[in-house]
Amino acid sequence: MTSTSHIYFIITEKPEFSGHISAGCICYISEYKHRRHGSSSQSLSVIPFSSQSGLDYPIDLRCMTELSAAWAELLLALPEDAERLRWFREGAVLQAALELKVGTVVVVQEGEEERRGVIRYIGRLEKPKYPHPPLSAVFFGIQLQGADRGKGPTNLHDISHSCAKDCSIFAPFSRVRPLVPSSLSPPAVPDPPQSLQTEELAVGDRVTYFLEDLYLDLSLNSMVEFTLATGNSYGIIRWIGTLPDREQIMAGLELEEERGVSDGTFKSERFFSCPPKRALFLRLSSCRPDSRFQSESANHGGKMPEQQEDAGVTDHGTLETVPPIGTEQVSQILTGRMKGIQGHCNSCYMDAALFSLFSCSSVLDSMLFKSTAPQDAPIQKTLLRDIVNPLRSKGFVEGRHIMKLRQQLQKHGYSHSFTTDEKDPEEFLIVIMHHILALEPLLKLSAGGEVQESYCYQIFLDQNHSLVLPTVQQLLEHSFHTAGLKLAEVPSCLILQMPRFGKKFKMFDKIIPSLELDITELLSEGPLQCILCGDMAEQQCTDCFKDPVFSLTGFKVFCGTCSSQVHSHPQRGSHRPAALDIPTVFLGCGAPHTLTRDKLELFAVLCIETSHYVSFIKHGPSAEDWIFFDSMADRQGESDGYNIPEVRSCPELGAYLEMSPAELAAQVPRDMKGVAKRLYCDAYMYLYQSSSMCLYR
Repeated sequence: MTSTSHIYFIITEKPEFSGHISAGCICYISEYKHRRHGSSSQSLSVIPFSSQSGLDYPIDLRCMTELSAAWAELLLALPEDAERLRWFREGAVLQAALELKVGTVVVVQEGEEERRGVIRYIGRLEKPKYPHPPLSAVFFGIQLQGADRGKGPTNLHDISHSCAKDCSIFAPFSRVRPLVPSSLSPPAVPDPPQSLQTEELAVGDRVTYFLEDLYLDLSLNSMVEFTLATGNSYGIIRWIGTLPDREQIMAGLELEEERGVSDGTFKSERFFSCPPKRALFLRLSSCRPDSRFQSESANHGGKMPEQQEDAGVTDHGTLETVPPIGTEQVSQILTGRMKGIQGHCNSCYMDAALFSLFSCSSVLDSMLFKSTAPQDAPIQKTLLRDIVNPLRSKGFVEGRHIMKLRQQLQKHGYSHSFTTDEKDPEEFLIVIMHHILALEPLLKLSAGGEVQESYCYQIFLDQNHSLVLPTVQQLLEHSFHTAGLKLAEVPSCLILQMPRFGKKFKMFDKIIPSLELDITELLSEGPLQCILCGDMAEQQCTDCFKDPVFSLTGFKVFCGTCSSQVHSHPQRGSHRPAALDIPTVFLGCGAPHTLTRDKLELFAVLCIETSHYVSFIKHGPSAEDWIFFDSMADRQGESDGYNIPEVRSCPELGAYLEMSPAELAAQVPRDMKGVAKRLYCDAYMYLYQSSSMCLYR
């Protein structure tokens, strides 16, 4: 039970005069004392949870941030202060953990392995011996399921739920995620420091300065360069104003490299926050727009970005969506060097995801024009005007536009490191589809009679699977079979994450792309044909799913007669077929010989190798209609240079797609032609679309 009579804080910067309190420490103060705290005081006396004596210590207000009681309980389950601070800064994960409930099917990290189970308990592990501190760490008690039964170090009997020996795990939120990803909610964004609040300006306001008759269109979050003794350096403006004892207009920069002198403080006063050795304060007049992106503009007619015509803007100033690039236009518009989306500052995960979704497909174009909240409209406008339309009309998007989108997402509070660190594509996609644009969930799964919604699906396999060189069709079917899932409806877009051990180790040396996914038997409703005689199927046998007598793909469904014959065999005497839920409208209709099968078509694949994301696009019906995109294929210059993106045709994939499994198994990855090895060996995410359902979503 969380306490509502106290206020909680996390130390975000090590206090100067409290040497034993480190960044990441959780502290608290009673609401009564907090109300008595003077508004003019620069410090607050708080009690660390690690304190055995219950003594309080005065902490500078600039060194800590207020926490909700629920967040504090989750963070207290982590053993180290540094780990708490790291997860606090990735607030979306914390907020998602609050949505986990008893009964949720989850995956829990145990060492280097992942295990599947069901949450049976959420709470503390032992009763507090004393009334203080007011909160206890919250853990998740998970009862292991399926092949993972018996692989847990504990049991839940003494806490809340009786289960077999070694069939459960207690874990903090950082090691638990839902099997079917749920929504992520943004963390609360702390108010800016008091020293930065003015009546004239607010963080995010656009500011223009006139200096010595030189017009500089520089504002907060502008990407700039400046010259030091060591050469050109680059950064982002995080603060503009005057510093103590200085009259000039100054800029506080967050640098790309560790060439700075602080983390956003100047003479012990904080003006903004960034990693150590990344902050530098200098005169605004010493800054100039980042020339690396001006160089790119020279490759497209010599015009500066401001002078280039906005693609998709009508004479009346309204934004229109440029249609995706068709197969006949790919070679003229999209392929070549300085094509695609330009990479910048660990942006490849976003570059590859956006290129995959929008270059040659319109399945998610509803994101670009659907009604959205006023505070989110600028992000939608950036996505449409600065990224999707230029990509489709000119075949090129400058890196500064991707950085602008990352800055907007970071400003919304979804992650404190969106502009600097590498992320996972699914994290970015869920944030922008769910939180920003409120897109209806793409995926609706039926599990145990309940419908779960999600935007992407992580393939999870039973450890006893027999797959060696699987197709994507087989992976999806085995995952649904293991988890007991069905599709509640045909998705317009299906985003599949390939199976891996954690984030680093892939489970298969090669995965065979399925150009089509047949999802007919994965749907929870609708008529099915007996796999033997073709009559109306009445039963499904999960035990027959892996029986080598039958096909390697497809759920095993039978009519009543064939089911009786199949299960009369001694080897299948222990099988337990289950009745299918046949809609009333199909009863008595006889054999569904005209059954239409529901299929999804592949349109993109994201791949990862050594933390770098690239993508493949299937842009036409021919086996050779493939292009390969790398946002950082080459580079011009050194630290003061810029990345050169490239899109190239890769028809060599057609020959491999026509090979038999035996021929593919014999292929040595390093000897595969062109970029084929990356498609078959490094797949991270597959994207499928329904040619019929995308018309209605």
